[in-house]
Amino acid sequence: MTIRILLADDHRIVHDSLKPLLDKQDDIEVVAIAENGRIAVKLAQDLRPDVVIIDITMPDLNGIEATHQIIARCPKTKVIALSMHTDRRYVTGVLNAGASGYLTKSCSFDELVTAIQTVAANKKYLSPEISGIVIEESMSSSPTSDSLVSSILTTREREVLQLLAEGKTVKQIADHLYLSIKTVHTHRQKIMEKLDIHGIAELTKFAIREGLISLES
Repeated sequence: MTIRILLADDHRIVHDSLKPLLDKQDDIEVVAIAENGRIAVKLAQDLRPDVVIIDITMPDLNGIEATHQIIARCPKTKVIALSMHTDRRYVTGVLNAGASGYLTKSCSFDELVTAIQTVAANKKYLSPEISGIVIEESMSSSPTSDSLVSSILTTREREVLQLLAEGKTVKQIADHLYLSIKTVHTHRQKIMEKLDIHGIAELTKFAIREGLISLES
């Protein structure tokens, strides 16, 4: 059986490097490429790939939120995070969102293939350095960043939060999400009230601190 793959990463060099290598595998086929999380969610819904390989920090919709939405809308699709980040907030965030695997971009291609085959067989796969973080997290009683953001904000509020933190205006967000300006204003007000934040600069710092956006992406 061929494992159908969706690649989601905002760096073209990743697509250009991985796609030909994956397509050479007898049991793997790359069916689509997405340059941000929002496109990844739409393509996952349309194509129903077996596995989505997704970056964490992407513009428009980050990999953690995209994973939430992909798993909710395509429960049979497995997600593997492939990221440069090893920070606990990213690892626990995407795993709590429903990802079945996490690899760092320093992994070998053979390890990526193994991870794809593993999650396609309904198993979990974590690279060695990530396994340690997961074990530490399971032994910790403190709440994770993902549990904080996900439990307080709705899906739409998390989307609006990222776009605000990326510098989008209310009108741009309204046009982008097909919402009225009044609705976006309401979302912004609720976000700030729930997080007890009183300005866009503070909101941006929060988004960076919680891993919703990255200065390095």
